This record gives sequence, structure tokens and C-alpha cells, in this order.
Amino acid sequence: MPQYNANKTFADRRYKVSSARTYFYLNEATCERNVEIFQDCLHAVAGATYGTGITAVKLTALGRPQLLLQLSEVIMRARNFVSEIIGGRGNVLGHHMTAEMLEKKLKEAGIKDTSKFLEKVVTDSEGVIHLFPWSGIVNENFELNDTFRVPSLKEGRMVRLISQLSKKEEEMFRNMVRRVNTLVQTARELDVRIMIDAEQTYFQPAISRITLEMMHKYNIEKAIVFNTYQCYLKEAINEVTTDLEQAQRQNFYFGAKLVRGAYIDQERARAAALGYPDPTNPTYEATSDMYHRTFTECLRRIKALKDRGEPPQKIAIMVASHNEDTVRFAIEKMKEIGVSPEDKVICFGQLLGMCDYITFPLGQAGYSAYKYIPYGPVNEVLPYLSRRAQENKGVLKKIQKEKKLLLTELGRRLAKGKIFYNPKGEYQPV
Repeated sequence: MPQYNANKTFADRRYKVSSARTYFYLNEATCERNVEIFQDCLHAVAGATYGTGITAVKLTALGRPQLLLQLSEVIMRARNFVSEIIGGRGNVLGHHMTAEMLEKKLKEAGIKDTSKFLEKVVTDSEGVIHLFPWSGIVNENFELNDTFRVPSLKEGRMVRLISQLSKKEEEMFRNMVRRVNTLVQTARELDVRIMIDAEQTYFQPAISRITLEMMHKYNIEKAIVFNTYQCYLKEAINEVTTDLEQAQRQNFYFGAKLVRGAYIDQERARAAALGYPDPTNPTYEATSDMYHRTFTECLRRIKALKDRGEPPQKIAIMVASHNEDTVRFAIEKMKEIGVSPEDKVICFGQLLGMCDYITFPLGQAGYSAYKYIPYGPVNEVLPYLSRRAQENKGVLKKIQKEKKLLLTELGRRLAKGKIFYNPKGEYQPV
């Protein structure tokens, strides 16, 4: 699968990426230092927000990215295996195929010695959830080499989906999982939510799988772990729908941050260079439509929880967008479907210093609104913010609008003799 092959042209993952921090693997000690930095962030947030804060982290800062690349290929090859067995596309979860049906299909194909494979298949009353015991991935003793073997219909035997890893690589993977566990445990102890950032599509299947299994492990009483979904991807709504289905069937709290995405130029260039289909939506309008459809699906499921008398907090969504139309759509769709700000299941987020005229009115109207604060040395944070401003050229126009609004408000206060004015209201965070 060419999408999941390393390529020298794209070895520098900053290529055509202006709006996301890129971590490069140096050694295991650097990853350990990154854990300490993220823990500092968690403590800082806990001390300032008292149970309402959120910290974002990147998995590529916590281990060797090559391992995520290999695991992503395994996941996609497993999906291809499902297509071979029962036809159709996508995750086995959505096919509602029973273990008995799977066993019958394998026997009809003449494949023997599948007992160990079938023993590991994860099922519930509705059918197969996973072909592999993914919950084991959050176990620091998880062995990649011994797990990913599937029956091949073409070869009529069991085949390995992942190339043989050395003992050193297995150790590196266990270290990465240990670091993620450490951060999530710290977040739980401090009562801070932790959002796992989305990254390039060739890493994302592994990142999402690890994140979902962290949700399964830790999101028992509330949404602590959140996954991030990039809506410029054609598969965004399918991924969210599948993950929502897993959360419902395995009974854990689901958290999601919806963004447009940060890697679109690199994704398109890489797809063209390596000869695989472009995974991104063709136009800005198509991305907006994907964002809105994905958000609507989340709202629909929240409303279904309310109608069944279950806690709507089992699904928590952050609308991370500087786009006025998207924020307006979200508010109107919440009213239409019947999800209110008082349910405290939807929150909004914008970068600190950008689009305050969106964030502050949301908070004053009773919605949960957050400002995203990049954390780190000044010499690293300022270039990041300048890239964000350059990427979001529309935001610069919005700053002009914001200045106009500020001048209008200043004039209003002078005219009414209210230079110092605090909006009144009872605001409760999500």
C-alpha cells in the first residue's frame, strides 16, 4: 500500500505544512522529555481551570513515527481483508457480521488453522467489533508481531499483516504506549481532558486506534480522552460514525474535536507523487459540507441518548473553528435538533488572539467557549502563530472586522457613560 510507505521526498514532514507543530524523532530520551513537557501543560491547565480544562498532545512526540506508519498499514490491510471476506468497504464493525458467519466464510475459502485467529476476534450481541484484540494495544506488554495474522483467501493460509519487528522496535512501541498511558492517567488524576491531535493520513489510522482504545480504557465515567477528526478528508464522516458506533457498543464515553485540518497541501502532493487516490475533499465548500454533516451526525446521536433517557454527556464534541458560518451552523443545528447549551456536551474553540468576536459572544450566550493557547518557548511559539496567521489569511480580514466592532463598542460605552462594563450572566463551563 503506497500510502503507508516511507518516502524520502516527504521525510521532512514540515513540507507544505504551515499550521501544525512537527515533532521529529531523535531518541527515546527526547520522547521522555516531551512527556514531562505535556505533564507540565496538564498541571498548568488544572491549576487554572478547576476541572474544565483541556490539553492537546501529539502522538508523534511520544515515539518513533515509523511504528505508527506500520500500524496504520496493518489497520488498512485488515479493512481490505474484511472487503475480501464479505464485500463492501470500511471497518468490520459496520457490517454486523457474526463470528459464526466469519468462521463459515473462512471454511468455505478452504483456510485451515484459524482457531487462534477466531479466538481473538472481539464480538458482542450484534456481531464482530474487531478482528484483533485492540484493547491490548494500551497494554504495555502488547506484542505487535504475535497479534496481526489473518487468513488470506488468495493464499489459503494465515499471513502476517505487519513486517517482522525487531525486539528494539517492539520495545519502542511499548514505550510509546506507556507514555500515552502516563499522560492520560495524569489527566484523569488532575481532572483535565486530553485531546489527541490528528496528523497525516498515513499516521492517522494508528493514532485513532490508540486513541479509541484509550477512550475504552479511561472514558468510563466521563469523556477524558478526545480524538481529533479532520473534515477535509473524504472519509471523515465514516470514521466518526464508526467510532461513535464502537463507543455505543462497548459502552464508553466518546470525545471528539472537529477541525478542518492542517495538512491538505502535503496530502495532495504526496498522493500525486506516490500514485494513490487523493484523500482530501476537492473544494473548500466540500470540506465545509463534510464538517457540517459530521457535526450533525454527532448531534443526532446526542439527541438519541436524551430520548432514551441516557446521559447526553456520553458524547462530547468540540467545534474547533474560526469560520463564522460553521459556528452559526452549529448553533442553529443545536436548536433544530434539540441540544441546548445547558446540556454541556458541545463546546467551541478558537486560538487565543484570533476571532475573539466569535468566542466572547458564545460565552456570554451560555455556550462553552475555549481559547487555544500554544505552550512553549517564545522562539518556538511565535513562528507557529505567525504561520497560523499566514495560513488563515481570512483571519487577517476578520481582525479588521474585530477592530471595527471594538471601535463601535467603545463609542457605545462613551455615549452611554459606561466605560467599564461587565456583561451579566450565569456562566457554567462544559
